[in-house]
This record gives sequence, C-alpha cells and structure tokens, in this order.
Amino acid sequence: MAAPLPFRTARRLVLEHVAAAQVPPPAEIVELTSADQRVLAQDVYADRDYPTLDRTARDGFAVRSADLPGRLRVIGEVRAGARFTRAVGPGECVEIMTGAPIPDGADSVVMVEHVRRDGDWIEYESAVPAGQFINERGSEATHDALLLRAGTRIGYAEVAMLAAVGCARVSVFRKPSVAIIATGDELVEPGEPAEAHQIRNSNAYSVAAQVARAGGIPVILPVARDRLGATRALIEEGLTYDLLLLSGGVSAGKYDVVELALAALRADVVFDRVAIQPGQPLVFGRVRARFFFGLPGNPASTLVTFELFAKAALEMLGGEPARDILFTQARLTQPYKHRGGLTRFLPALVTGDADLTPIQWTGSSDIAALTRANAFMVVDADRMEWAVGDWMPVLLK
Repeated sequence: MAAPLPFRTARRLVLEHVAAAQVPPPAEIVELTSADQRVLAQDVYADRDYPTLDRTARDGFAVRSADLPGRLRVIGEVRAGARFTRAVGPGECVEIMTGAPIPDGADSVVMVEHVRRDGDWIEYESAVPAGQFINERGSEATHDALLLRAGTRIGYAEVAMLAAVGCARVSVFRKPSVAIIATGDELVEPGEPAEAHQIRNSNAYSVAAQVARAGGIPVILPVARDRLGATRALIEEGLTYDLLLLSGGVSAGKYDVVELALAALRADVVFDRVAIQPGQPLVFGRVRARFFFGLPGNPASTLVTFELFAKAALEMLGGEPARDILFTQARLTQPYKHRGGLTRFLPALVTGDADLTPIQWTGSSDIAALTRANAFMVVDADRMEWAVGDWMPVLLK
C-alpha cells in the first residue's frame, strides 16, 4: 500500500484532475429572485456609468468651494431622485440630501451638522476642497466595465449588482447532481428502530446537506450492503450522476468492498490515503468520465474530507474556478501537543476576539462533539507543540 499523501498534495491533485477534465456545465436562465448561491454563466458588464451623475455622499449643502469660508444664501433643495434646474452662482448654495445629483455650478458639499443656518442663509467657517463628499460620475464603474465574471457564486452583494445593472433574469450554470451512497450492513435509516449493534445512517444526510450548501443537487441512493455485487450495482447507478460520493467501506477491513467494486469497474484511482486525521482512508478517482470520492465511514471523517476535497471538486463541476481553501486564524486558549506526522482537523470553538478552544471528543465517530464545535482547528503535521496565545489556522464550519 502506498504511503498516504500530504494534505496539500492530495488537494492539489483533486483540483488538477477536475480542472483538466472540466467542461462548462449547461446554462439556464433564472429569475433574479432565485439567483442567490447560483453560479454565473455569463460575464456581467455595466450598462452605464455608476454613479450616472456626480452625486452627494452626505446630507448638507452643495456649495462652490471658492465661496468658503463665508455666508451663503440657500436658493433651494434637491433630494435623491430629483434634479435641481438652476446653476449655483457666487454666494449661493443648495440644500442637498444623500444620493442627490450635484447641481451645476457646485463643486463641493458641506455637512448639515457643520453649518449654522439662519433662515435662507448658512455660514461655514472653514475652507473646503473641491470634490468633498462628492461621488463622481463613473467612480464606481464606467460604462461597459466588467463587473462580475462567469464562474462567480452569487451572494447578496452580487444580487444587488445584478439588480443595479438591470438584470431581472440571469444566466447561471446548472447545478451538478451528486449521488450519495452510504455503505455497511450496520446501517439503518433515521426513521427506523436501531438495535444495539446497528447505527443510523447519519452520513448520507449530513453529506447531502454539505452538497446542497456547496451548490449541488444531492440524491441519496439506497445503502450499499457489504457485498461486492450489490455495491457494484449501486456504484453503477451512482455513475449516472455528475459526481459520486461513497461513505464507508474504504478501509482495510475484511468487508470493506468499495475499492474492490471500483477496481471491477476499472476505476482510475488517483490516491487512496491522505495523511490527515480524521479521514486518512480517502479514495479519489474517476470511472467512465465521472469523478468519485470514497469518503471514510466515521461521521467526522466524512464531514471533514468532504469539506477539504469533495467540496472543491463539486464547486468546479458547477462552473466555479479552482481556488485555495480558506483558513482563518484564531488564538489558542490552552496549550496543545500532538505527535506530528498528520495534519489534523479537530473540532474546536472560536469565540470572542478570535479565541480558539479545542473541543473534547472521543474520536471521529463522536457526532455530539461536532455539534459543540463551530470550526476545525488545523494542526500542522510538522509542528509538535503550541502555547497559550499561539495563532493556529482554523476551518470554519
């Protein structure tokens, strides 16, 4: 058996293989109200300058900077959605509300809080620069500027941008379909009674939730029992979807038949072990132009390996570009030691001002510990000890 691959090497191989085989998925048109968390299939350009006119960023008075400091006569007002039809002349100003266009002749804005007003007159005691509190035409985007690239996952900011440029309907990539197969004679479904020697099938449902959050369409297939023929038949069905995820049956046990079934289907296995905990027995490869992951069977191992590897493949199959995994940093509240050799992703709680506290757990079957965590702390394989206050990478849940 080959030595387990380092975490970074295994992840790079996933990205490289999926990228090399990737073709853009089909596109479909959706209403803007349904576009959140979809992936853009089109570049989006500015349909005009933004802002379309010079406009104020503050409530106050539109003035000529050359007139200040001094006393100015208020000749009217302008609010957002309206235009002032006169030009501002020497010694004059216009009351103006945030977002309103700057009147002709004015070149600066003073805030209402900083002036003294007496009827139709204001007094301002300081000089002001030209352009103060003015958002110039085109300062946010110029006409035909590229605003959003195809492959961008749409969030609330992107929804706002699409609406602003007039996209009531938008072209997005079709969501990839993902077959999920849990394996093992010990599994029963969540709604069924479980004997002491049985385990409820939590993995298929947790992975389905992860798939949906990553932009895929999860399809839970029946449990594959620990028999080669049955497992192979379900894998055959799973290969009709865009991505296949198996859970369990990839270790070295007597009844772990997933790799045997894959071998019978002439799978091209890229790797079958990664130097991480939890999740060392992880299989990644391809059968008949379909990528698959054989995720380990313990719940924490399944959750972690999906987040580290399968999620990236799924996002790329959905039209997103390959990208590095995003870790943040948090500060340990207690010392930590480990043996090294493995990159560990252990349940932890990040609180307050980025304080990081490891969660006590009994191992990768401990689902209860996972529910108490909001992150996985990332323990470097090449370092043995950390002190209180040391910074450590974390992967937020």
